[in-house]
Amino acid sequence: AVRILEYSLKSTLVGLVQSLFGRCKYKWVETTFPFTHPSWELEVLYQDEWLEVLGCGVLKQDILLKSAVPNKLGWAFGLGLERLAMAMYDIPDIRLFWTRDPRFLEQFKMDNIHRPFKFVPYSNFTARTRDIAFWIPPNFQENDFYDFVRNSLPADTVEDIKLIDDFTNGDRRSHCYRLTYRAWDRHLTVDEANALHDVLVKNVKSVIGGEVR
Repeated sequence: AVRILEYSLKSTLVGLVQSLFGRCKYKWVETTFPFTHPSWELEVLYQDEWLEVLGCGVLKQDILLKSAVPNKLGWAFGLGLERLAMAMYDIPDIRLFWTRDPRFLEQFKMDNIHRPFKFVPYSNFTARTRDIAFWIPPNFQENDFYDFVRNSLPADTVEDIKLIDDFTNGDRRSHCYRLTYRAWDRHLTVDEANALHDVLVKNVKSVIGGEVR
């Protein structure tokens, strides 16, 4: 009976692991857990390293007896969900799972959970926000401004751009954008953020035809 349970347990969990990691190399490692015997850990070869995925085993009979199911057999397993997610999505720090930072949470909003996805790291250094409002020229598209920012400033200095106001006065229309400046390797000073923002303010007219308000 134990051999049948072992086969059921292992075949089921190998199927689970292969649905997560695809066709992969795996191995069973004998171990000890307080509520199962025999017990195993299942490891998969992931990025050239053996990764422990789960622990499992055949339930000890006295547990079933004390649970008032004396004529049953069973097996149990436990997954380290955070560790699995860290491996699958390249998340570098387990503490991120307890953050409320929208830069982390919004990356996991998706319509298709089967779409390949990797976590995009972000900086934890000080952010500086600055607003720029300008009358937009005819035929203006929001992507024009995003391209303007990307081409005008050093790479990876602008973390986020949001349209926070869209207003019309007569035949003129104005957009106001909020930019979040943040460096990867250090805290940006106020003067540094102002200098970056001044580049946009000075060039918005010549590059995209906007008139700063």
